[in-house]
Amino acid sequence: MGISGALGIITSSLILSHFGVGAFAQYGLLATLPSLLPFADLGIGAVVINAVSQSRDVHNDELMTRTITSALRVLVMSGLAIAGIAVALLLLGWWPALLGEGLSGGSGPLAATFGLGIFGLTLPVTVGIPILVGLGRTATQVAAQALAAPFTLAGVALCASFALPAGGYLAVFPYIGTSLVSAVCVYLAARGIRPQLGKAVSRVARPRSNPGVPVMGIALPMLIQMIALPVAIQTDRILISHLADAEGLAEYNLAAQFFGIALQVVAAAGLALWPIFARARSDGTIRSPLAPAGVFLLGGIACGTLIAALSPWLGDLISGGRVVLDVGLVIWFAIFVALQAVKYPIGMYMTDRSGLRFQVIPTVAMIPVSIGLSLWLIPLWGPSGAVAGSAFAVGLLQVLPYALYVRRDLRRRLQAAAAAAVDVDVDEQEPQH
Repeated sequence: MGISGALGIITSSLILSHFGVGAFAQYGLLATLPSLLPFADLGIGAVVINAVSQSRDVHNDELMTRTITSALRVLVMSGLAIAGIAVALLLLGWWPALLGEGLSGGSGPLAATFGLGIFGLTLPVTVGIPILVGLGRTATQVAAQALAAPFTLAGVALCASFALPAGGYLAVFPYIGTSLVSAVCVYLAARGIRPQLGKAVSRVARPRSNPGVPVMGIALPMLIQMIALPVAIQTDRILISHLADAEGLAEYNLAAQFFGIALQVVAAAGLALWPIFARARSDGTIRSPLAPAGVFLLGGIACGTLIAALSPWLGDLISGGRVVLDVGLVIWFAIFVALQAVKYPIGMYMTDRSGLRFQVIPTVAMIPVSIGLSLWLIPLWGPSGAVAGSAFAVGLLQVLPYALYVRRDLRRRLQAAAAAAVDVDVDEQEPQH
């Protein structure tokens, strides 16, 4: 991720130096559109992770095969819908109204359609990612991501070298790179659970003879969260695009790229805890996420502080002085990283049905809080106001209630385990007749 982040920074420098601030602003706006669509899989990824991580035999588990079949059917339908919506937005001319002033009137709508179309059509291939996570091979999935950054850099460098008028279409390269990553992950996943994925694919088009499994018990609360979270957190760029100017959007893009490296590392490390807690639940073992949460918090503070210290120098180096990072923007991003870090372990503990259901209400409540604060603070503080609103919402409506839930759930499970131990002891002491 460090290498990918460094290559991403070089890519940004090339865009700024050869295509200008406007092209960089649009690149950041379009390349991150998938962050607004983590709900694209309709929450089915959570079902796949739990099914794979709890399976006793991943090569012959019929229930797991049926779960993956159901996941593929959901992903195919969702992907086609997303691609269709992208084309409809182009034909209706609604992209500028949706994305604001940061979108170029000429190339922007077409580039957005190409990117989102690629994302939708390749969505079924992303099933490999939750399979790898469920297998406990998060590191493999992370390593595969190394393909995306050099591919994007190569595409941008090629356009810059030949002075191609492609500034408005540069955001398409990250979509293609991400599709390559998904293809590698699904290949590795297929090998890891052979022959399960092949069996699941062969059953997708035959729902009557090969029914799936009920998935909405876990998928629905996950889906609600995955709709609410991007609306609450990932709309910062769109709000800045509407309430500020291209320079403000470019400033946010550059800072987000720096701190995005830390956020990606935190997310990958946190995701690796999901199958650990899932297996512990399946085995009846009690594993507390509180100690890992403390470690993650310290790591998030360290990473955020380091990037904050380097950001002014890196920003000046990369942009050649075209983009100046505000101190407030850097500080709020560092706080946001720390809050996201402490949230991950406790959130990964809450991936059973009751935990996911509990997360729904505070996550949905984040939408008015985060957007309301951003609408108020962006005109006052500029881009840093958007990050401040997101950080406050995460701390108040995710970290705090999640921590309280985990403490209560651990206490309940420990009491239940103690009561069960007493019952066993009493049974052993009863006289035999």
